[in-house]
Amino acid sequence: MKKLYYLICAAVLCSACASEAEYDACGNFEADEILVSSQGTGEVIWLNLTEGMEVGEKEVLGQIDTLQLHLQKEQLQAQLNSLNSSRPDIESQVASLKSQIRNLKSEKTRVENLIARGAAPKKQLDDISTQIEVLERQLDAQQTSLRRNSTAIDHNASALKAQISLLEDKISRCRISSPISGTVLAKYVNAGEMVAAGTPVMKVADMDAMYLRAYFTSDLLPQLSLGKEVSVIADFGGEQQYEYKGRVVWISDESEFTPKAIQTRNTRANLVYAVKIAVENDGMLKIGMYGEVQL
Repeated sequence: MKKLYYLICAAVLCSACASEAEYDACGNFEADEILVSSQGTGEVIWLNLTEGMEVGEKEVLGQIDTLQLHLQKEQLQAQLNSLNSSRPDIESQVASLKSQIRNLKSEKTRVENLIARGAAPKKQLDDISTQIEVLERQLDAQQTSLRRNSTAIDHNASALKAQISLLEDKISRCRISSPISGTVLAKYVNAGEMVAAGTPVMKVADMDAMYLRAYFTSDLLPQLSLGKEVSVIADFGGEQQYEYKGRVVWISDESEFTPKAIQTRNTRANLVYAVKIAVENDGMLKIGMYGEVQL
């Protein structure tokens, strides 16, 4: 009896699809479904998510535990502060040598004036010049060493800042949100569960922009073009059928065998081309619903 029931249903469906006078192609409605996965690892602290609810783009719907990440960030920030405090003050550390050099240069000028008047020996000038050369070499060596230390600190600080930025990015990714505005079709986790990066959290689709994936035979392809407006009839069961305006947005480049759910057994061997027709949803269209196309 059950087998007979299925045979009768199949016969009715085949009869409907075989009627070329009523439509040029038929198919099912679909939407662009997005599988949203976790980008963090840890326990789901809270999750405000139910199937069928409307969500906004980037709307925060849940949070994964970030305590460990925050502690790591604080540790790195403390290391960065300690590193910056050890940065040498080059000017203050070489100020003494610069002061000695200035005093000796002033003394050198005074001695040169005395020598010009014959009031001082030339050896005194040579001694001062030698002292100045020694101090300038010490100054140059100390400045070079301090600059190297400062450069090393800068590099280490940059590495710590990069690690902090990485942790901040990981923390931000622990917020669960939808990349688009749409309807939640499925929910895969609950608050209190552990998730890892890549764990599916929910499936979302923009139900306002629906598509009818219909299948056309090759003889109808010349009548199709991108942007062409067609009539789409949605079948709600029984005698309930509503007509919508549709627009062709994609035509397959490859032929395929007629899907079993669409055509009769006699026409399944025919090669057809899949076509996506955009339809503005008024709230009544659902994914998987049957539809027909009239050119």
